[in-house]
Amino acid sequence: MDPIPVPRPKGVRNPDRAVSSLLLAQVRHLQEAEKSLPPQYHSDIFSKAVQTEGDAARFIRAVTEAIHTAHRDAEANRAKRMPKRKPGSSGPKKGGRSGKDGRKR
Repeated sequence: MDPIPVPRPKGVRNPDRAVSSLLLAQVRHLQEAEKSLPPQYHSDIFSKAVQTEGDAARFIRAVTEAIHTAHRDAEANRAKRMPKRKPGSSGPKKGGRSGKDGRKR
């Protein structure tokens, strides 16, 4: 049987195409996630202005990078504040009573 030639698609990405409802839903979801970030991590892109796939891609990239940056910075701040522990130390020892009558042996 002879193979059937199937043309390859030229590309599915078109930055000038109108944004789909799936991309708009993702933009709205990321807009909500962006609200929980500190103001210095907010993007300067107005989400309601997203009209094309290219606009959506720029917004999604900006917010995703901001989220990653915010988490990286928060992790670095937590690492700076944590007290350094000595290796093998599991905290203070608890003294207990070991016998039935309450006296230590």
